[in-house]
Amino acid sequence: MPKHPSEPTVPAAEIIEQKIYLIRGHKVMLDSDLALLYGVRLKRLNEQVKRNRSRFPEDFMFQMTKVEDEFLRSQIATSKKGRGGRRYLPYVFTQEGVAMLSGVLTSERAVQVNVINRINCPPCLGPVAPSAFFKISRA
Repeated sequence: MPKHPSEPTVPAAEIIEQKIYLIRGHKVMLDSDLALLYGVRLKRLNEQVKRNRSRFPEDFMFQMTKVEDEFLRSQIATSKKGRGGRRYLPYVFTQEGVAMLSGVLTSERAVQVNVINRINCPPCLGPVAPSAFFKISRA
């Protein structure tokens, strides 16, 4: 249960499934969606990844290409460069990367998600209906 009534709980699996994309043949989640899930700022999430880079090989996490990012932006509502949005290409995390990420983040919510991941192996990237993600092809 959250410490404060305004603090959200871990999202339901259905909401998480909507944040899964198929990129380069991998089911992945965006760094920004994971920051929300773990209750940390995106900047902090990326700092922890940089500090623990050896724990995130390419099959755990990779940076999207410009073509992949532009295609993704055309599919979901995201801000454009120069209008307060991202100034770099997003990172995406595979199932293994999501599990590792929950281990390097120290927020209370990340610990909760880590426990859920271990129990459900993990719910956010488990079996997903094809309609829950779209394909981004490599340029």
